[in-house]
Amino acid sequence: MARKLIIILVLFFLAACSAQPLQAATSTSGLPKVMAVETFLTDIVRNVAGDRLIVDSLLPINSDPHSYQPAPRDIINVSKSNVLVINGGGIETFIAPLLDNAGGSRLVITASAGLTSLPDPSGEHPEGDPHFWMDPNNVIRYVENIRDGLIEADPQGGQFYTDNATAYIVQLQALDAWIVDQVAKIPPDDRLLVTNHESLGYFAARYGFTMIGSIIPSVSSESAPTASQIAGLIDQIRASGARAIFMETGANTELANQISAETNVILVTNLYTASVSDSNGPAPTYLDMMKYNVNQIVNALK
Repeated sequence: MARKLIIILVLFFLAACSAQPLQAATSTSGLPKVMAVETFLTDIVRNVAGDRLIVDSLLPINSDPHSYQPAPRDIINVSKSNVLVINGGGIETFIAPLLDNAGGSRLVITASAGLTSLPDPSGEHPEGDPHFWMDPNNVIRYVENIRDGLIEADPQGGQFYTDNATAYIVQLQALDAWIVDQVAKIPPDDRLLVTNHESLGYFAARYGFTMIGSIIPSVSSESAPTASQIAGLIDQIRASGARAIFMETGANTELANQISAETNVILVTNLYTASVSDSNGPAPTYLDMMKYNVNQIVNALK
């Protein structure tokens, strides 16, 4: 009798379980799950989100958003997000198909919305130069857009996000003032930039540098220079008196080494422009990244 009762109870339990619909996993806090594309953008978002939200980065450290190819894990991660923060400006060409594959719906915040882009000298990038973040004043607009987006996703945290954004904007303004002071150490005639690709246009425009040229004459690091373009760059370097070529971390230095030897200019190979460093590196945050880059440029040109 006891055995029959146990069997009946087990069958009743199984029937009750099968009658319950499967529920999608949800955050225990009920707050939005936020993902930002680039690592520097993730840091910016975290400064606004504070400890109220967990913000993950889609791209790993040292990834180039120009050439990034999403992995299956990226589709899974995006599918679990409620909010996705992108830089915008056309740099993340992989985002549209990634969102299609991830399915579902989420709030997409374009950090650079409302900013006016510089043109791409090559004409290959019709949306213009997407490297807005190389001027901290543009990042103030990023912060405002991110703040407004997070408030839309989580209205109850509105004052928290507003206060955090205000505090971070003060830090960005201080960063801008610091960069102005550091650049003043370089004689105006020596504020000449030669880069791997056209990534420092906004930085140059804000702080009084002249862009002499780039090894890859495009805002995309995926383009390839022709022999005549390389020869023209060598002539420009010689004519201008530029003293250095600046390369971002991870860039192929083969052509740069040849041009450096041909023109007798120094080669700086370790700027952080598309990614922060890991926590043990010299540029683990956006503010650190900008300070590190400025120190490298100033030390090479002053």
